[in-house]
Amino acid sequence: MSKVYRALISATDKFVPNKLRPLWEHEAGPKTIFFWAPAFKWALVAASVDDYRRPLDKVSTTQSATLSATGLIWTRYCLGIRPINYSWSICNFALGVANGIQCFRAYRYQNYLKA
Repeated sequence: MSKVYRALISATDKFVPNKLRPLWEHEAGPKTIFFWAPAFKWALVAASVDDYRRPLDKVSTTQSATLSATGLIWTRYCLGIRPINYSWSICNFALGVANGIQCFRAYRYQNYLKA
C-alpha cells in the first residue's frame, strides 16, 4: 500500500500550485499521516455530535466517557509529538468535548429517572 501511496503523491506533486507548496511540503502536510489522521477522525466527531439527537435512554455513558477521555488524552499527545500537530489536537479536543457533553447529558438523565 505504501508504494501505491507514494506513486499517487508523486503523480499529484506535479499539479500542486506554487501558492500551496508550503502546505504540501509541510511536516504535517498531505504527504504524511499527520494530515490524514485528523481529516478522517472528524467523521467520529460528527457522529458524536449527531448522537445528540438520539434518545437519552439509548445513550451509553460508558462509551461517551471513554470517547471523551480518549479525545482529551490524545489532545495532550498531539501537542507533545514532533511535528506538533495542531489540527489533530483540535480534532481530538472536539471529540473529548462532544462526548463529555453527551456523557453529562446521559448521566443527568439517568439520575433524573432514579429520582
